[in-house]
Amino acid sequence: MRLTCGLPRWLWAVALLLALGGCEQSAKPAFRGSDLAGADFGRQLALTDHNGRAVTLETFKGKSVVLFFGYVHCPDVCPTTLTDMAEALKLMPRAVADKVQVLFVTVDPERDTPDVLKTYVPYFHPAFLGLHGSPAKVAKVANEFRVVYRRHVEPGASDYLVDHSAGSFVLDGHGRLRLYLPYGHSPEDIAHDLLTLLKADSA
Repeated sequence: MRLTCGLPRWLWAVALLLALGGCEQSAKPAFRGSDLAGADFGRQLALTDHNGRAVTLETFKGKSVVLFFGYVHCPDVCPTTLTDMAEALKLMPRAVADKVQVLFVTVDPERDTPDVLKTYVPYFHPAFLGLHGSPAKVAKVANEFRVVYRRHVEPGASDYLVDHSAGSFVLDGHGRLRLYLPYGHSPEDIAHDLLTLLKADSA
C-alpha cells in the first residue's frame, strides 16, 4: 500500500472528513440566547395588527420576527422588554434593523383594543406592531408558542394584573422558530443575536 507522509491514503481521507466536520460545527451561529432550531412548536400565528390588518407568520417572510407576549397595563416586564428591543435596533445598522419586525401580542385582549395598542406599542418604536384577537385566538397563539398567562388580582386592588411568560421568541426570515431570549437579555445581546441570525440567513 502506498503511503503519504507516513499515513495510508484512506487514513488521510478520514482525517480530512473529521476536519471538515469540525469546521461545520464551528460555523454554527453562536447565540447568547437559547437556540431553538428544529423546535416543533411556534409554527403558526393568525391575529390582527393594530392597524386592522390580518397577519400570519407568512406576512413577515423575509424578516426576522421578534415575538413578545404581554399587555399594556403591565407595570414592568413589558415596557422594559419593548424598550430593550428598541435600544437593540439602534445598535444595528439601519438597513439591517429594517429587516427585523417586533410583534407585541396582547394577552389582555379585553382591555388592549387595537386603538389602545396603536397608541402604546409604537411609542417604543414606530415600526413595532401590536397584535390583537379574540380571547380564543390569543389563547391559541399563546399555546402554539407554549406561553402561559393568567389574571391576577392584588389584595385591595380595584383592577387585575396578568401574570405571563416573560421571554421573547425570534423567528428567521422563513418563519422558523430559532431563538428564545429570556427577560433581561440586554440590548447588546439582543442586537448580537439578531445580527448573527440575519447573517446566517443571508449566507
